[in-house]
Amino acid sequence: MKKITVFTGTRAEYGLLYWLMKEIENDQDLELQLIVSGMHLSPEFGYTVQTIEKEFAINEKVEMLLSSSSRVGIAKSIGLGVIGFVDALSRLKPDCLVILGDRFEALALAQTAMILQIPIAHLHGGELTEGVIDEAIRHSITKMAHLHFTSTEVYRKRVIQLGESPSRVFNVGAPAIENAQRLQLLNQKELEASLHFELGDQPLLITYHPVTLKEDGGINSLKNLLQALETLVPERKLVITFPNADTYGRELIMLLQKFAAKHKESVLLTESLGQLRYLSLMKICGAVVGNSSSGLLEAPAFGVPTVDIGIRQKGRFKAESVIESGDELEEIMAALAQALSASHREISNATLHPYGDGQVSKKIIRILKDTDLQPLIFKKFYDINFQ
Repeated sequence: MKKITVFTGTRAEYGLLYWLMKEIENDQDLELQLIVSGMHLSPEFGYTVQTIEKEFAINEKVEMLLSSSSRVGIAKSIGLGVIGFVDALSRLKPDCLVILGDRFEALALAQTAMILQIPIAHLHGGELTEGVIDEAIRHSITKMAHLHFTSTEVYRKRVIQLGESPSRVFNVGAPAIENAQRLQLLNQKELEASLHFELGDQPLLITYHPVTLKEDGGINSLKNLLQALETLVPERKLVITFPNADTYGRELIMLLQKFAAKHKESVLLTESLGQLRYLSLMKICGAVVGNSSSGLLEAPAFGVPTVDIGIRQKGRFKAESVIESGDELEEIMAALAQALSASHREISNATLHPYGDGQVSKKIIRILKDTDLQPLIFKKFYDINFQ
């Protein structure tokens, strides 16, 4: 049996990997190993490891987050991650390591696996997020990885442009679409009972993450967003999730806590909804607002409008349902008004999704099973003929 080790360090990443882990777990030729780290092990961010333990056996838990959202704190967290991951991987001895995305936790693991000569399969390579350091991290992981599973054909070509052999780069689509198709979602009544919060008609789902390449991390942008949202309460309910554990993350949390305390009847602020409640809420909401990739990936699959604020997702493919907004108050208010209009709801309902057909896990499983993994560690730079 091939031992496939899957890594997850954040709530969003876990949701995207869920069905792939289930397929590996249920395949008689594969053995699932699971490494959990990062935000999952932090009470501050909901201690979401408990959610994972209800579904999967966890082989290794690696503590790496410092109680700091400064650049120095994040850099030191990467160092702690390397120390913890080298022990975990030495014990697990995987045939292949699966990493998704572009976060600093994944960078720490990827460089460790590279030194240990463990083949890496990377999901969501070739994408652009020009407003955050994730951009550089993603492309760095691409160069350390050996198999590549991209979400569009353009992203596949970009990975090849980075010097990766076309025979190792596969356009499988986005796992988010599979989630939207396969997960049995809660209806509004069930969701309200789970949240202990009445949602009303078409609430807003808000997730705003730090913009790590901006000097203030996006703090002023969030202030403008909250000022715009204040014009919508109490008529419309708001559900806000915590930002990621990135630089400036804790400063953003303080702003959100102050806003939620001011509007207790209209605003629910939560560390983590979990993928079931998050997607269930997304399906019934009036719009997804903020700068999370979920507004670009999952929301269009549900026909739900998205207001994408600022530069965090700059460079990514965006469906017609996604409204791009600047950071200023007037721009955000105009984008919200457009998203909540009947005309844009019609556009969103008719949106064609650019990220595949949702059959991601089965495609990846087939490739992992058919590929001789150990020779993958020998890589040759693939030169494109520019003439």
